[in-house]
Amino acid sequence: MSTPIEPGRKTVAIRWRDLDGFNHVNNAVFLSYLEEGRDAWLANALGDGEPTMTEFVVRHIAIDFVSQLTQEDGAVEVLVEVEKVGGSSITLRETITALSDGRVAARATGVLVHTNAEHTASRPLPDDLRARLEASVIG
Repeated sequence: MSTPIEPGRKTVAIRWRDLDGFNHVNNAVFLSYLEEGRDAWLANALGDGEPTMTEFVVRHIAIDFVSQLTQEDGAVEVLVEVEKVGGSSITLRETITALSDGRVAARATGVLVHTNAEHTASRPLPDDLRARLEASVIG
């Protein structure tokens, strides 16, 4: 059996520039937090081998905003888990949690696709990576 890839956990500080005119984190910034978490998870999942991070692109993101964030929350934790593995794609379950009190601020689903060098066509996931991803799928 293949060694599963651990869920990714990334702490991201809430910066003053993340706030909007209502003094809470702008909805577009939530996507940046998810990206930081996803990039850290992907770097860990791939390690120094092949394929590299540059061979993956985000094809879809769906996000549900659950709770607002403010600078007083200090930081968030982004949790990234494997939900599904396709022929060339990985569906990720991503959660943003306020570290101040543990409340969920957003839940998202992201789809990464393994592509050719030009990012013009999908490419099958390598067998060893697919096996590790399939061993990591959450229930």
